[in-house]
Amino acid sequence: MEFAVIITFCAILVACLAIGFNLIYALLAGFVLFSVYAFIKGFSFKEIAKMAFSGIKTVKNILLTFILIGMITALWRASGTIPYIVSISSSLISPQVFLPVAFILNCLISFLTGTAFGTAATVGVICATIAASVGFSPALTGGAVLAGAYFGDRCSPVSTSALLVSTITKTNIFSNIKKMLATGAVPFVISCVVCFILGSTFDGKGEIPNLEALFGKEFVLSPIVIIPAVLLLVLAILKLNVRVVMSVGIITAFLICVFVQKADISELLFCVFKGYSSEDPNISMMLDGGGILSMLRVTAIVCISSSYSGIFNKTGLLNKVKKGIGVLAGKTTVYVAILLTSIISGCIACNQTLTIMLAEQLCNETEKDKERFAIMLEDSAVVISPLIPWSIAGAVPLASIGAPTESILFAFFLYLLPIVRILHSFVSKKKNK
Repeated sequence: MEFAVIITFCAILVACLAIGFNLIYALLAGFVLFSVYAFIKGFSFKEIAKMAFSGIKTVKNILLTFILIGMITALWRASGTIPYIVSISSSLISPQVFLPVAFILNCLISFLTGTAFGTAATVGVICATIAASVGFSPALTGGAVLAGAYFGDRCSPVSTSALLVSTITKTNIFSNIKKMLATGAVPFVISCVVCFILGSTFDGKGEIPNLEALFGKEFVLSPIVIIPAVLLLVLAILKLNVRVVMSVGIITAFLICVFVQKADISELLFCVFKGYSSEDPNISMMLDGGGILSMLRVTAIVCISSSYSGIFNKTGLLNKVKKGIGVLAGKTTVYVAILLTSIISGCIACNQTLTIMLAEQLCNETEKDKERFAIMLEDSAVVISPLIPWSIAGAVPLASIGAPTESILFAFFLYLLPIVRILHSFVSKKKNK
């Protein structure tokens, strides 16, 4: 019966994707399915409700953080923080070094904002515009944007995925970030070298758009506007509570909006809720987004899928699957088992958040050390999702910049990180033996 339930849930997810329905409907159907299974196993509806609520309680702290992330992503646009960094960075680009600079710039912005989608929709669009103007390959550009966007999405202190992993594994996000920077260092350097080699062969003659002049129409592009970003980095290094760090970023950005950008407070409050929106279509295409409303979907996904864990734990629905994963980990390595589970989960879930949740629930007994397990999730489930062509994790960023699907082939960092981790896991296992 357990096998039938899991297969049915997978079929619901696939059908939802094929029909084009919102993933939330599939997750709600999954909740009903798992609740029926628990009822058949002898649990009352009251007990099932308690199971679901116990699962949601494990992520209750992250829900407030999601609201703060929505606020900061809107205010950093409105305050000119993101426009200033992007305009200054773009002025340093030449056609020959465009590809590595595009990758690094997307890494920087995604680290500051913590969102792959937001990065692709802002600096990613800018990179695509520059690439088109100089005649650079859209596939290579898309790969650099996708890889850079998920570099920061993986290890930013304001990333929803990093916060989710730290919450469900009960680990410290700043300790995780320190380890993620270490495991990602070699893949990052190799990615930069590969991008430089590929980009140096380009001999285009086009002109780079003057983004400083464009953004200067709507923002005061003074160095003062990067204060929120500088404070976030400093406070993150000091390892203050992530909600305190984001609150400082929000407050300083709000003050800059009022006193530097001369924004109307009532319009600013609307911006915080609904997201930044520009009346200039050229700026709007690059900067619109953020806001509390933008976080509702991921909040719903986390709430519903976390309710599963309570049902799984009490009913033992996944015990046989977990046992099989444990056998696989013994024959290969723990990381390889988590990576393969993440690939299968990502193919089924079609989004990053649910992939992380499923991988954690299936693999949480393969590694007893919580911090090592958290990093393995970050280096598998988080970076694998955007490499699955039909997953929204990769499809949405590529669609937002107009890049082809084959751009996935050139997202070098997302491949190199698992490859390096696989080699490291086998070397470590051999040393331990």
